[in-house]
Amino acid sequence: MDTYALLEGAILGREQVIATYEGEVRTFCPHALGAKDGRRHVLGYQFGGGSRSGLPPGGEWRCYAVDKLDNVATRPGPWHTAPNVFNPQSCLDTIDVAVQASPPATPKRG
Repeated sequence: MDTYALLEGAILGREQVIATYEGEVRTFCPHALGAKDGRRHVLGYQFGGGSRSGLPPGGEWRCYAVDKLDNVATRPGPWHTAPNVFNPQSCLDTIDVAVQASPPATPKRG
């Protein structure tokens, strides 16, 4: 599966992503996927791993060029986000898929 499709599935399923980006292993929850200036990008909330600029406690919004992500994998786990909703326009000109505001309701069985 290519990286773009893997990220799309992670957004739709609210899965965590672990990947290498610019030499650092990063763990993040992808929130939106699309393009900026014709290049594919993903907006994510990074909550673990490393970063050249450092990572504040609890995490921070980050924009990643999809073609620079290596060793990409998804995993189940808590969904990380922040109340200060990142403005996706600074990361993406066009959005192909974005996380739903709230998880879809699960029908009750009974």
